[in-house]
Amino acid sequence: MKSAGQRGSLGFLGLVCCIGVSNIYFNQSLLFEMGHTFNAAAGETGYVSGATQVGYAMGLLTLVPLGDVLERRALMMRLFAVVAVASVLVAISPTLMLLIASSVLLGVAAAVTHVALPIAPELVSHEERGRAIGVVMSGVLVGILLARSFAGWISTASNNMHFGIASLEGWRVVYLVAAVVNTMMVLFIWRMMPKLPPTERLSYAESMRSLWVLVKTQPLLRESSLLGALVFASFNCFWVTLAFLLGSHYHMGAVVAGNFGVLGATGALVAPIAGRLSDKRGSRYVITLGVVLVALAFLVLWTGATYMLGLIVGVVLLDAGAQACQLANQTRIFGLVPTARSRLNTVYMTVYFSGAAAGSALATLAWTHYHWTGVCVLGLILILLAGLRHLTGIRDSGSVPVPASVDEAVLEG
Repeated sequence: MKSAGQRGSLGFLGLVCCIGVSNIYFNQSLLFEMGHTFNAAAGETGYVSGATQVGYAMGLLTLVPLGDVLERRALMMRLFAVVAVASVLVAISPTLMLLIASSVLLGVAAAVTHVALPIAPELVSHEERGRAIGVVMSGVLVGILLARSFAGWISTASNNMHFGIASLEGWRVVYLVAAVVNTMMVLFIWRMMPKLPPTERLSYAESMRSLWVLVKTQPLLRESSLLGALVFASFNCFWVTLAFLLGSHYHMGAVVAGNFGVLGATGALVAPIAGRLSDKRGSRYVITLGVVLVALAFLVLWTGATYMLGLIVGVVLLDAGAQACQLANQTRIFGLVPTARSRLNTVYMTVYFSGAAAGSALATLAWTHYHWTGVCVLGLILILLAGLRHLTGIRDSGSVPVPASVDEAVLEG
């Protein structure tokens, strides 16, 4: 494939991942407004974010393995269609409990992001794997961070407009717009992507059994999964509670919370750099840098959050560090068993987003009982645990030989 074609294909994969992953982050800058709609406290609306991430982890575990055994273009189209339907259900939810239930469904289908991501290493040579993942991961990070900005801007603009429909709050409009965007993605994938045949001939049951084979035979996969979960749990502590901090301390709404996503999106610039560093210096070097940046970010946020400059600096450091860790982890796991990249990603991302859900729940409790200090201390504890796991981790490639095809290992029992 020509280099220009590679760039175009990687760029489109980045867009797919950007739109897919953004769906699970809209609510983080809208939680304060959702609380007003349902007359709920922060400790209750915070579980909307956690429910979405629990759903995402469920989708990662049950749907992403299909990327190795089904035609991937059709699979991605179907999942984006379900995301569109779930977005409408979120928008029209009449109660907080139904909002939480709809958010779980949305999270499940939004796992389409990680059907697309493992395609990136297939487009380049082994030596350029880090760079390719860096390009697509830039799309993931932009989706994660600008989702909050998009949601804040649309919600605030909608609250200042009249639609002729009673009680159509701004946060509901966000999800109606999201439904349209996800429907458009179905058409874009159909028009712009070729059919992508499966990499292995497995039944669904065999593909699920092979997840355990990968966990047992790949210690580096286990290490990366736990480390990634701890980093992302720490990362989520900040973003889940930011809207509460801005609303209670600064008396600012969803649009300001969303604007912090624009600042954090500067971390997307880290992805190509981290990818090249990972190719040249190794993934462990990049992870070390990432962990240090996240720890430094929480120290800045703890001591400087009462000043807007402290928040700004903390956000940039936090997102750059988390992005570096994520890219390095995925670069090294995608090199383990090339025919099982979707399933490797399934194991990694299921653990990763389980960490995010736990971080969301713990951060909500920390805010409820100890406010911002509790959130920052929790974030530091989690990233220090990640650093400890990294220091005691594998220093070589960490892979253990497996059969040429993972399905052989499944059949061997």
